[in-house]
Amino acid sequence: RVVNGEDAVPYSWPWQAMVLYEEDGNLYFICGGTLIDPDWVMTAGHCFPYTGTYWVLLGEHDITVSEGPEQFIPTEKIIVHPDYDDDASKGNDIALIKLLHSAEVTEEVQPACLAPRDYILPHGTECYITGWGTTSTGGSTPNILQQGLLPVVDYEHCSKPDWWGSTVKEIHVCAGGDEVAGCNGDSGGPLNCPTEDSSWQVHGLASFVSSRGCDTLQKPTVFTRVSAFIPWIEETIANN
Repeated sequence: RVVNGEDAVPYSWPWQAMVLYEEDGNLYFICGGTLIDPDWVMTAGHCFPYTGTYWVLLGEHDITVSEGPEQFIPTEKIIVHPDYDDDASKGNDIALIKLLHSAEVTEEVQPACLAPRDYILPHGTECYITGWGTTSTGGSTPNILQQGLLPVVDYEHCSKPDWWGSTVKEIHVCAGGDEVAGCNGDSGGPLNCPTEDSSWQVHGLASFVSSRGCDTLQKPTVFTRVSAFIPWIEETIANN
């Protein structure tokens, strides 16, 4: 969730995806994700704890209402980063979902622009996390997509002993560390950062938060740094 966030303006984050797991005819919300190409969604490696069928929902705003722009697409294959080993804090927490058929690009459903390769966000950059994760630690999930302003905490600060210490790696992005935070269910969802021409780029995908609570002071939400994985993303898409 986004703790202490606010309702997003409908369809203002048109690359926001929802990853769902199907079991016994029911669908369960697992993670957020980012549409990066009409055929591909980027999410976290830890979002696939079960073997079975996963679906992607695009163009969603209020999960209780069928509003029209939604696209519900089965997955063809899920490719988790080969170096991810079931522990998000060790890094490489990234996966790509190939959709069974292409998403239709509309006003409400559009692929994101990704961070430039190896780009490092300056400390204090004001980015937004978005998702339908719980709105408090152990709390309930919201119906409407939430957004939360999270200032970037650079590696130098985030890796200090009283912050995340050695748990955070240079292939991560930290953001927040105060009242606004990512929480359970936001995993895999985007960290959206502004560019100079006032468009948006996705620089992170939500990976983990503190076990002491989502909005623990000096424990910012930790994201997989997308700019570190551009070659892997491009290669994976080209080969599949």
